[in-house]
Amino acid sequence: MDEILAAIEDALERKGLSAAAASSQAVGNASLIKNLRHRRAEKRDHPIENLQKLAKVLDLELYLGPPRETGTAYFTQIDSEDFAAIPRVDARLAAGAGAVNGGVSLQGALAFRQDWLRERGISPAQACLLTVTGDSMSPTLHDGDLVMIDERRTTIRNRHVYAFVDADGSARVKRVELVPERFIIMTSDNPAHPTETRTGPDMNRVRILGEIVWSAHAW
Repeated sequence: MDEILAAIEDALERKGLSAAAASSQAVGNASLIKNLRHRRAEKRDHPIENLQKLAKVLDLELYLGPPRETGTAYFTQIDSEDFAAIPRVDARLAAGAGAVNGGVSLQGALAFRQDWLRERGISPAQACLLTVTGDSMSPTLHDGDLVMIDERRTTIRNRHVYAFVDADGSARVKRVELVPERFIIMTSDNPAHPTETRTGPDMNRVRILGEIVWSAHAW
């Protein structure tokens, strides 16, 4: 039970969810995780169906650990340290007006320590590196910065930075906020750029590519 609870706590922090919110989303009962924490399982079994639903909400597998790799990843050792190769593609993410990308090709890869990726819950098979264009996300992201996208993190956590394809098909990067069934707000960190809102059918045309989890700035 200790390992299960540890996996649940890590996933709650990674997704920015409270125990009550995750429990409610899973089974409609805000006390599911609370009961697990207080070891009420000694008095009452928790149906496996509840744990299955909770694992789905928290992006965990049924064994309640980090999701297993499902794609292709490349690994190497440098000075006895384990590294994973994150692919770099030639697509552009506009921090401002949208960037329209044609055929996307691989530009190589950068090596990241596997323990660094694991600590942040990043799967090397489901991450990629892209370049930012424009200054609307300055000073957080500058024109020409390289960013890593975690393609598994497509559930919007308000005010986090996401790469997305907008309704017009352009690839962009902004802070995103969702008010379910009402509107999506895209905010720039540069105050010179206005806040944008998508409502109605345009909400469903915004496709989240993933959350920005790392960036590099070249001086």
